[in-house]
Amino acid sequence: MSEPPLRRPSPAAPADPPPGPSPAVPAGPVPAGPVPAGPAPRPAPVMPADCDVDLAVPAQREELSRAPWGTLGAISAGGAAGALARHGLTLAFPHPPDGLPWATFAINVSGCLLIGLLMVFVTETPGVHRLVRPFLGVGVLGGFTTFSAYVTDIERLVAEGVPWVALGYLFGTVAAAMAATWTGIAVARLALRLRSGRRVADAR
Repeated sequence: MSEPPLRRPSPAAPADPPPGPSPAVPAGPVPAGPVPAGPAPRPAPVMPADCDVDLAVPAQREELSRAPWGTLGAISAGGAAGALARHGLTLAFPHPPDGLPWATFAINVSGCLLIGLLMVFVTETPGVHRLVRPFLGVGVLGGFTTFSAYVTDIERLVAEGVPWVALGYLFGTVAAAMAATWTGIAVARLALRLRSGRRVADAR
């Protein structure tokens, strides 16, 4: 007669945790009321006017009343004057298709020099009219300089089979424009220091 199979003892149940507060829950009174949230996100800045206004929508037409028409008019007038001056210089000093565009090079470098001068006088001289910077900086000098034509000239030089001229024009314009801007800033600040020193000497 066969013996009954042996029964393995069942594993003991885990013991209950000892009484007391859980280590994950801090002891102490729970503050009443809602939990304060983090800092509220900053609202998006309200632009003075949408760049794409549908005049058929009344809500969008109202945006035109917030447009800075004085600043926009100064930029438009200055941009037209600068672009006409650039166009006149380009016609006065033409260049062959495979030649270096000296007119565009001189326009961009001289424009960067004037931008350096202007920005120092506008930002570091008290009492400058608020429309001087948009008229002369964004308008006149923005329309006078032409880095879009600069890129087009590089593409044309490569197409004409003179890639080394295009490469020199590419890096030479950037280096000369940066040097001209730095020179304009340095000269303008020197002029302001000399004028300030002269005023101090006159006051004595």
